[in-house]
Amino acid sequence: MAIAFLMEFPDITLAQYDAVVAETNPTGKVAPGGVFHVVGPYDGGLRIVDVWESQEAFDTFLRERLQAALLKQGIAPPRVESWAVHSMLQR
Repeated sequence: MAIAFLMEFPDITLAQYDAVVAETNPTGKVAPGGVFHVVGPYDGGLRIVDVWESQEAFDTFLRERLQAALLKQGIAPPRVESWAVHSMLQR
């Protein structure tokens, strides 16, 4: 079952975000198990919405790629909310 994630990173810059993406997703595409990724600013930081094929796929990405890249950039772990995806419309 697909899982959606809302992640809020307070006090992160676009340059830090871009550095993390360059390290974790060098192909410019979502990682294996990822379906969708979008990011934008909010007051004081960046907000990310991801959809993953499963919780396990997200956990693997977090453990094998994202945690080290965030640490390298000095970025604190985000506030995370998740929910099961009922449906997703695409163009």
